Amino acid sequence: MIREAYACWVREPGVAEIQPVSLSAPGPDEVLVRARYSGVSRGTETLVFAGRVPADQYASMRAPFQEGEFPGPVKYGYLSVGVVEQGPPELLGRTVFCLHPHQSAYVVPVSAVVPVPEGVPAARAVLAGTVETAVNALWDAAPLVGDRVTVIGAGMVGCCVAALLARFPGVHVELVDTDARRAGVAGALGVDFANPADARGDRDLVVHASATAAGLQQSLDLLAPEGTVIELSWYGDRPVQVSLGGAFHSGRLSVRSSQVGMVAPARRGRRSYADRLALALDLLDDPAFDALITGASRFAELPDVLARLTSGDLPALCHLITYEDGE
Repeated sequence: MIREAYACWVREPGVAEIQPVSLSAPGPDEVLVRARYSGVSRGTETLVFAGRVPADQYASMRAPFQEGEFPGPVKYGYLSVGVVEQGPPELLGRTVFCLHPHQSAYVVPVSAVVPVPEGVPAARAVLAGTVETAVNALWDAAPLVGDRVTVIGAGMVGCCVAALLARFPGVHVELVDTDARRAGVAGALGVDFANPADARGDRDLVVHASATAAGLQQSLDLLAPEGTVIELSWYGDRPVQVSLGGAFHSGRLSVRSSQVGMVAPARRGRRSYADRLALALDLLDDPAFDALITGASRFAELPDVLARLTSGDLPALCHLITYEDGE
């Protein structure tokens, strides 16, 4: 059996299009998934769309099931939720999450899909890949009870980190962003909000996710002595300049990177990638995360959505892509 599906490709920097793709019947250890939703990861995917992935990062930036090469043509994306139409009996009809590019249907190994828990709506489940990034960051950061923590950058990743930190006992969380409209999102997540000029200092931990040099500099400036910045931003090919004078040395400040491509060292011996993703899906059984889905468009509109997100004409946290009539 050959089935036709459709996928979104970045043909060249700044130009995306929907193209047909032929699917073969799934083998004994594979599933056929019909997509219901996918999410656009605004930070990473706009860099891919604009052709701003540095050449020396092409290998590390490859997404699972990516086709083509940077800067294009390339089929990219990694936040897909769908229904298993063919495969093992225990998965038939199940809603699953997969780290797959934007595509209306696809055949992947059984091991590539994770069932979505009963209490998690399919649309919210597209956030699983971003919550997984937040889980890994907090494994790296290891916040302690009673810590004063700031998250700079109220995009998808920053908001997911803040949402998880809000569950830590005794931890005071402040979400900082230049966009005052993010105050409502912070309130829905159960954390405080501040613009950069009003951000509190003397912080034990700062998680930086604004992808700006100014944000990274403020992250350092807000730390208490011997505090740590966890750097989650992906800058693409943009250089970043910060001042390491002042209290950086005398305060014994630290900057540590965190990236979802590897399980954090603190859990690497005891947790697999599948464990981490399953945990992320379990954590999404919380309606507070719905505040991160800020718009929706049909799959046919995705090329225009990518262009508008990249130009800034379409402000969004997670923009939902729908594949079914009536959604």
